[in-house]
Amino acid sequence: MKKTWFNNSARLIAGCSMIALSAGAHAQSSDSGFALEEIVVTAQKRAQSLQDVPISVSAIAGDKVKDFAAGGEDIRLLSSRVPGLNAESSNGRVAPRFYIRGLGNTDFDLAASQPVSIIVDDVVLENVILKSFPLFDIERVEVLRGPQGTLFGRNTPAGIVKFDTRKPTQEPEGYVSASYGSLGTSSVEAAYGGGISEAVSARISGLMTRRSDWIDNGYTGEEDVMGGFVEAAMRAQVLIEPTENFDALLNFHYRSLDGTSEVFRANIFDTGSPELNENFDRDTVYHDDTHHNTQSYDSWGASAKLVWDFGDEMSLTSVSAYETTNGCGIGDIDGGYGAVFLPEMGPGFIPFPSTTEDCIDNLDQYTQEVRLSGQGTDKLFYQMGFFYFDSDFTIRTRPFFVPDSTVRHQNESWALFGQVSYDLSDATTLTVGARYTDDKKSADAFDGAAGAPLPTVNLDGNDFSWDVAVNHILNPDLSIYARVATGFRAPSIQGRDVAFGSAPTTAQEETIMSYEAGFKADLVEGRMRWNGAVFYYEMDDLQVTAVGGGSNNVRLLNLNEVKAYGFETDLEFLVTQNLTLTAGASYAHTKIYDNSVRVPVCGSGMCTPTDRLDNFGRAIINGNPLPQAPDWTFNVTAEYVQPTGDGEEFFVFTDWAYQGDTNFTLYEAAEFRSTGTYELGLRLGYRWDDNRYEVAFFGRNLTDEKNVKGVIDFNNLTGFVNEPRVLGVAFRADF
Repeated sequence: MKKTWFNNSARLIAGCSMIALSAGAHAQSSDSGFALEEIVVTAQKRAQSLQDVPISVSAIAGDKVKDFAAGGEDIRLLSSRVPGLNAESSNGRVAPRFYIRGLGNTDFDLAASQPVSIIVDDVVLENVILKSFPLFDIERVEVLRGPQGTLFGRNTPAGIVKFDTRKPTQEPEGYVSASYGSLGTSSVEAAYGGGISEAVSARISGLMTRRSDWIDNGYTGEEDVMGGFVEAAMRAQVLIEPTENFDALLNFHYRSLDGTSEVFRANIFDTGSPELNENFDRDTVYHDDTHHNTQSYDSWGASAKLVWDFGDEMSLTSVSAYETTNGCGIGDIDGGYGAVFLPEMGPGFIPFPSTTEDCIDNLDQYTQEVRLSGQGTDKLFYQMGFFYFDSDFTIRTRPFFVPDSTVRHQNESWALFGQVSYDLSDATTLTVGARYTDDKKSADAFDGAAGAPLPTVNLDGNDFSWDVAVNHILNPDLSIYARVATGFRAPSIQGRDVAFGSAPTTAQEETIMSYEAGFKADLVEGRMRWNGAVFYYEMDDLQVTAVGGGSNNVRLLNLNEVKAYGFETDLEFLVTQNLTLTAGASYAHTKIYDNSVRVPVCGSGMCTPTDRLDNFGRAIINGNPLPQAPDWTFNVTAEYVQPTGDGEEFFVFTDWAYQGDTNFTLYEAAEFRSTGTYELGLRLGYRWDDNRYEVAFFGRNLTDEKNVKGVIDFNNLTGFVNEPRVLGVAFRADF
């Protein structure tokens, strides 16, 4: 019944959207007097109209991010709300894993590298903990699909998620917003800025969000012992403009998080089925571990962006940054209680208990970029620069049955890059870029069980990346482009198995050749914006992590080749002055080509592998799709505003996100997959005093869908799910 209801609803939404878009496409609006605002992005490290950038880019305004985050959601809220983007985490609100066009990394280690780069205010955040910095006071989010190796570096073969925060202005401005909802979910966000003098302006912003513990432990009989969190973050920025030819933007930010990590639930699938069974109860778990899956992290960072304007449209930009973080998280990995050798166990079969704590100690990340750019002639724009990256941190793992083990990771990298855009004609622009990167990594491991150090692991990689793009304007409202690009991810080291008596494993660098073609259109007299792209890529030596088997080993390896093709499209339509619709869709078909790789299947023997197995019971994954690579994603939003006069209005905003068939592991099993999930959001309220004040009701995951987001195939059929429904009220004041 539920699936029938969903299918019918999906058909209804799709049908209504097509009718509305068809009607809008044929509407005559020459006398309408209104149009969509231009979207300006910095996808190529300079301000450009979204419609002029020869890359598949989606942009989300900061106000929409605020709506999506109303229920206390973290950075994973972007998943499926941008075509082709997936995000999940087995570490709760920290260490998110991102996937673009199917490319990502399922590795849960705190030292894991990813092929999707996160950039905030021109600073790359490499470590997975840094990638989880809370979203507040955001101006714009840009998702750049495909390899971005020319301008942004070594770990961007899949793409980039780029955040720009609101910057200081001379004009005094600010806001405060507060919300309270179910499960004791509350949030306060505020910002204020303005001119301190004619040459100095500043802005300070902050966020405090929390949720009460709401999950019971059915094994111990304790009520409301898990699921809560308290998170605080702040950002202070100072903009100094002493002359017309120089400005400096200084940034300091801080984040603190305490609460529950991801909640693992034992045997929530029956053998042979991916559907949640009677063992699943959103409000209850059965853990024999007394740590309650806690996590605690603190991070801070600072940056300085200096810009010199030499005139004649030539400028020099320097971005210097430092980031640091510390923290730990504990997980009851088996998700249940007891074991076969103890008097009791459950829910279901639990062969042995497993609890692990992972910590990151004293991460230091330094980055420096220097970039020269200018308009060489009326037809030629250029930029060139140097980038330096250095990080040093230690991962500490405590299995509790042996002493702690540690792995110190060090990484130093530098690059030279350049890009040139040349107008071949008034209608055609050619863009060519190149980058050379040198990357060195090392790992020094100490085996706590053996009480002895292991040999140092050293990796050295380098790569020459390039891209070529052509953009052609067919008419003032329609352009087409084609792009060929390469990229690479630096060699990686996986050292978590040191805690369990194994040496670190390594993977060599991966490289990608990507082909893309698309269009960007402004329709209906500027009231509709419709962009789309098709892509094909071949990835050589893709780095993947084989996790699981009876020993729960975490092993890095390279796949010989992965090929993929698909498309993404997004649309924004100002139907009337009061009604705005957006819609997005993507499809990605990924396939592994490697006859030599074998990976262990579930350690419990309870799963049902559908891959061919070798003589040792390991899965042959040749032909499989990539893990956490949904075939389809869809998203729809609608916002309607009804003015009532005197600067007052009622409004309603709703959003719907869908993720299609998704395999959770490298091998295919009947249990470890999703056959399609969705979530609904709603916000409705009232604004007055020319939109200075707003009160609203909101609902996130409105229908309280129980969507599996990932699995642990260690010693039973363990899984973890999405956030529960949160209903609440919110208030905002702008000043």
